[in-house]
Amino acid sequence: MAKPAHFSTKDRILGAAEELFAQHGFAGTSLRQVTSQADVNIAAVNYHFGSKENLVNEVFRRRMDEMTTARLAQLDTARRDHPGQLRPVLAAFVEPALAMAQDRQSGGAFVRVIARAYAEKNDNLRKFLSDHYGHVLREFGRTIAACLPGLSKEELYWRLDFLAGALTYAMADFGLIKRPPGVTEAAHRAHAAHELIHFAEAGFRASAAAPAPAPLSTP
Repeated sequence: MAKPAHFSTKDRILGAAEELFAQHGFAGTSLRQVTSQADVNIAAVNYHFGSKENLVNEVFRRRMDEMTTARLAQLDTARRDHPGQLRPVLAAFVEPALAMAQDRQSGGAFVRVIARAYAEKNDNLRKFLSDHYGHVLREFGRTIAACLPGLSKEELYWRLDFLAGALTYAMADFGLIKRPPGVTEAAHRAHAAHELIHFAEAGFRASAAAPAPAPLSTP
């Protein structure tokens, strides 16, 4: 389906790629499919992106930049207004992501693209995300560490990694609890955010884990 003419050529390509990546994955989507869906020629894709790899990266950049800005702004507010308090910091990590997922027009397909990124091994994409957005996790890690000085760095990053995975699951709305009839999408997402933040806070505050068991020896 052709995109409305009021979208720029670049936006039409990004929108088409996002939808197709969500449906078919990165390896399963060809540039020919993208050009057909966006109603452009291959020269337009080459001009704006240069390669399929760059197109994949830019699909992520378009959404991640917006979410990163919202997260870091909320984190700054949490540190200024609630110094040393963990829950506002966790809210700054969780709420902007769920707000993006709630917007079906701008975030629905991208949530499925994130799920594809978890499922498919794409080293170039993982490097791109680490290079451009790894600082966000490190910033949250430093702030959480200041709230929980007794937590080791290794434990902190294990728990932050688990939170990121749980958040992705919540964004995709794969859970057992579905939105009840009569409850708005916004209210359902707010409830999900509240429960996830409460769960994460308990996890971060849990006592240090027992040492990992040694690997089983082989004969």
